[in-house]
Amino acid sequence: MYVVPPPKRSDPLSGSTTAASDALRIYQTWKGSNIFFLQGRFMFGPDVRSLALTVFLIVAPVATFCVFVARKLMDDFSYHWGISIMVVAVVFTFYVLGLLLLTSGRDPGIIPRNAHPPEPEGYDGSAEGSGQTPQLRLPRIKEVEVNGITVKIKYCDTCMLYRPPRCSHCSICNNCVERFDHHCPWVGQCIGLRNYRFFFMFVFSTTLLCIYVFSFCWVYITRIMNSEETTIWKAMIMTPASIVLIIYTFISVWFVGGLTAFHLYLISTNQTTYENFRYRYDRRANPYNKGVAQNFKEIFTSPIPPSKNDFRAKVPEEPTLPARSVGGGFVSPNMGKALDDIEMGRKAVWGDVGPLTDHPEGHFSDNDGLNIKDGGFGGMSPEIRSTVDEGDRAGLHPRRSSWGRKSGSWEMSPEVLALASRMGEPNGMGGSSSSLTTGRAT
Repeated sequence: MYVVPPPKRSDPLSGSTTAASDALRIYQTWKGSNIFFLQGRFMFGPDVRSLALTVFLIVAPVATFCVFVARKLMDDFSYHWGISIMVVAVVFTFYVLGLLLLTSGRDPGIIPRNAHPPEPEGYDGSAEGSGQTPQLRLPRIKEVEVNGITVKIKYCDTCMLYRPPRCSHCSICNNCVERFDHHCPWVGQCIGLRNYRFFFMFVFSTTLLCIYVFSFCWVYITRIMNSEETTIWKAMIMTPASIVLIIYTFISVWFVGGLTAFHLYLISTNQTTYENFRYRYDRRANPYNKGVAQNFKEIFTSPIPPSKNDFRAKVPEEPTLPARSVGGGFVSPNMGKALDDIEMGRKAVWGDVGPLTDHPEGHFSDNDGLNIKDGGFGGMSPEIRSTVDEGDRAGLHPRRSSWGRKSGSWEMSPEVLALASRMGEPNGMGGSSSSLTTGRAT
């Protein structure tokens, strides 16, 4: 599940955190381009506005059909048959809109992102603590076996994971989607593992609705011809709404009907649109083809897997990683930033102390284990340096605006003094307390 880093603490020693993030939900911190409604209950793509156009293109012609065609046919047929023409049109339209909502308003099969890159195979952390930082770069492509055929899977730098077979990253929604078929702008959502069935049913049902309206418009024109005993052209002029609907549905059938036929071919061969256009499985063996009957059974009768994302759940805090003195690790295939770029490009604070040895009042002695004299520092051990550095970042140790230029003191925290007393180094650490001078310089 997607996690975010914990909120910054105002005081690292007190352990108090801001409680503002406790109420955050996953859909509020989602890194994809999706748009959520009803507090994460519905999830749409970034082009959700096109969904309104799709609804209009369905509802408007059906409403025109009911007012200008179906209502007139109720008088030409018996009561039950006449009213059933309008009822079927209205019910079928709501059925199509329901399929459209199930297609566009649900998780298509998004794989949650990783908070950190995966560890390379064979990496056991043995390099940690050594004097070198290994550059373990993740391989860009891996090979896995599917039904006895080798399939290549790629590493996704955005989601920091190896995509499972048949998974692809949608550049519009900015998510990795399982069994990615395509991103449909008409429904404003990716078509993947969890909504492909509803997408096909939506396209197929829209095709049937177009044929239904097209057919009864011609029935109405025929009834006019018989009742008025006129030609077909004069009958068509008497019902212009039927002519508009016939032209509209005829064009729409070529679009949605052609899409239905194409997806019937994809289902029968167990392909996706992405695989068909990119890999062309007709030139090589398709590892996912199980036969026509099993392919249709997989799409229409197999249970839909549950979503891997609980968008309404609270955002879990990522556990704080322990500090390491010498880092050994790994990077993703496209990552190669220098270590000095961390923290806004600023190097470690103690790396800039060297030039201060030229000041007459603040000198640093390397012969003493820890010599704090007139605001100066000697050769500190790494443990003390890291402790002082942490305290300085947290604002526990106030720093003078100019070291050694004014008679002032560097006030050491009790934690540093306690750590220094436990070191027990032979070169002066076990001496008198005068080596830890915190008073004002004379």
